[in-house]
Amino acid sequence: MTDFNGVVPAIAKALVKRGYTELTPVQKSMLDPTLAASDALVSAQTGSGKTVAFGLALAPTLLENDDRFGPAAEPLALVIAPTRELALQVKRELEWLYEATGALIVSCVGGMDIRSERRALERGSHIVVGTPGRLCDHIRRNALDISALKAVVLDEADEMLDLGFREDLEFILDSSPDDRRTLMFSATVPAAIAKLAKSYQKNAVRIATAAEEKQHGDIEYRALVVSPSDRENAIINVLRYYEATNAIVFCSTRAAVNHLTARFHNRNFNVVALSGELTQNERSHALQAMRDGRARVCIATDVAARGIDLPGLDLVIHADLPTNPETLLHRSGRTGRAGRKGVSALIVPLNVRRKAERLLDNAGISAAWARPPSAEEVTARDEARLLADPIFEETPSEEARDLVKRLLDAHGAEKLAAAFVNLYRSNQSAPEDLIEVTVQDDRGRKRREHAEGPREPYQKGPRDDFGASVWFSLSVGRKQNAEPRWLIPMLCRNGNLTKRDIGAIKMQPDETYVEISTASADSFLQSIGPNKTMERGIRVTALNGTPDFSKSATSKPYAGKKAFGERREFSDERPKDKFRKEARADGERDERRDTKPWGKKPGKPKFEGKGGGGPKPKFSKKKG
Repeated sequence: MTDFNGVVPAIAKALVKRGYTELTPVQKSMLDPTLAASDALVSAQTGSGKTVAFGLALAPTLLENDDRFGPAAEPLALVIAPTRELALQVKRELEWLYEATGALIVSCVGGMDIRSERRALERGSHIVVGTPGRLCDHIRRNALDISALKAVVLDEADEMLDLGFREDLEFILDSSPDDRRTLMFSATVPAAIAKLAKSYQKNAVRIATAAEEKQHGDIEYRALVVSPSDRENAIINVLRYYEATNAIVFCSTRAAVNHLTARFHNRNFNVVALSGELTQNERSHALQAMRDGRARVCIATDVAARGIDLPGLDLVIHADLPTNPETLLHRSGRTGRAGRKGVSALIVPLNVRRKAERLLDNAGISAAWARPPSAEEVTARDEARLLADPIFEETPSEEARDLVKRLLDAHGAEKLAAAFVNLYRSNQSAPEDLIEVTVQDDRGRKRREHAEGPREPYQKGPRDDFGASVWFSLSVGRKQNAEPRWLIPMLCRNGNLTKRDIGAIKMQPDETYVEISTASADSFLQSIGPNKTMERGIRVTALNGTPDFSKSATSKPYAGKKAFGERREFSDERPKDKFRKEARADGERDERRDTKPWGKKPGKPKFEGKGGGGPKPKFSKKKG
């Protein structure tokens, strides 16, 4: 029997029965004798064996040198998990781990019959596993007595805080005995987790496993650069290329999940969706379809996928980039578990490459930058899989031999093989043709090259050395507030260009002419896609030759105005003062004012002195 030093004998038997030959780093760390009665804050990645780890850590505290538990009464340990799926998974793991100890384990999770849970609690238990909200309900209704607790475990503590369970966790911890052990397990330790640990743990031992220092060593990270219009097609090709047993595609919104689910259904993928708008029953059916093989692709949001465990998950695709490094690690941690290899593929449109680079750098991950699999590569991979299919090694049965002979006699070997290939391909989605993009980050390299040499003097207007070029028309002009300061970055993002590839820009009232070097014109058209449309719905049209810039010159509303900076000539007859004190004679007109339509209002009556019949002064001296 394999020797597990420091493990309770009954637990060691369960490990051997389960086929364990070696413990993971986080499981070994929980057997440290100095941790036997201490609180612990453990940072370990998803899939590193945390459930067995805290099962090993709890056993000495709960059994107290006994091999089996006594009669069940008030629970001795409480395990809190963020989601129903994870809580039920933890319960299943602890059941086989504590099978030889006679432990009675009860679950209390949302979506289940609360009356059945109350009856189970009344019968007694040794360990209770549940979600924060349901546990609080039972405690407030006096259905769950936690006065005898010896230990509390917070599994995926960072996720519980992200999901808004802080108040529930604080209520549970405040209601439990002060002399309990508190074990916190978290993939990351942000400031909120550190604050919670400081408030509810006593002299906690901080444990960072080797898996944390080597982020997901069994996961191959790939950053796949695509044209913005090819994002969904790239996902299809990635799914087809790897043909993983189970794959999960992460989106940032429910709307994106629904859109991709409908698109992939139409493309003959067996797909299910997980988003916040599903009921608990719908979630359970979707996950069961993934487990029993009826579905192979799960499209989910980050929140909806919290805590789920899918066996044989070999591929994670980030359809939308994660918002932070922690989310990237949580998503990718769904694959590469228990020694299995996995792939985490980030779909990186050209216009968000900088964001993807920062994300990977902050997460401490080195990814391989490449293009998505092309249609030819997917087809070649399909052919290799077909030729290596183990079905060709099987010996046909007697019934099959008779049918094979009849088929060969009727159609011949070549026609029969062609029919087999067509049947094989009919159940698969055809790969997509992708726009070819440059994986090399030319923009950054060119900037560095130009930065090393002397700066060229600023040249206003078109460059004389621009060389051969092609003119394009953009469907936005001066009337739509088009400006080079945002048009140039847009052209670079959408067209895979650099500023050196762009020549003159001529603004017109309703369109803009852009000069692009001939060497970059074809790749520019490929990058913007077959619809020839960029951001904001701006359409791009290739022109034959140089456009006529004089067409709109006569229609400029400001054509008669003088250029900025040109001095005006003023007449000596212009009045020096804005307000002239001298009175005008009757009938005198101000020719300068008459030239403007708003200057034709009748003037005010002028004061002519005494007896003039005019109005009295505003302030007159009172007589008498």
